[in-house]
Amino acid sequence: MSDTHAQLPDPEASPRPLSDAPDLGHPSDTPSDDRASKADEARRRFLDGANCAQAVLCSFADACGLDQRTACHLATGFGAGFGRLREVCGAVSAMTMVAGLLHGADAGDKAAKDDCYACVQRLADEFRSQTGSIICRELLGLPPGQSDAPISEARTPDYYRRRHHTCCEKVMLAAAILERELPNLSPPTAH
Repeated sequence: MSDTHAQLPDPEASPRPLSDAPDLGHPSDTPSDDRASKADEARRRFLDGANCAQAVLCSFADACGLDQRTACHLATGFGAGFGRLREVCGAVSAMTMVAGLLHGADAGDKAAKDDCYACVQRLADEFRSQTGSIICRELLGLPPGQSDAPISEARTPDYYRRRHHTCCEKVMLAAAILERELPNLSPPTAH
């Protein structure tokens, strides 16, 4: 195992508060059923160092039949708009992964594949209707065509302040959309 993997936070551990992160608050900090919402869980994961895709996918790992480590590793490359290329937002990519894991199709099943594509488009349309885009660089207000070096940014208090109205809110939105749509994503149970 490389030194890089040894430095990653333990994905099996419960999200811990990041002492350096500012209190960003959330309107649903007190869910009615005394359980944290998936948006709150994704927010905590993001503030604990997960990238946007990891924060969302790991919040739904159990529902998808994945362990936390697998979900974290699977989502890693989708962060920052596909490995910092600033293309499709990592939170949207994670919604797509959840949809595929719960509503996906075998390779030859055209009808199921089409249903999954429709599901993905509904999720993306909902995200876009609330944000104006599903493209990372547009959400961040970066110039057209900009991509970044494949080096993740240090997670400092300044990083979290700059990314609250962009990344953190988008992570929470994606998780909230998924949580609301989860009953429609799960494949029907066999009788």
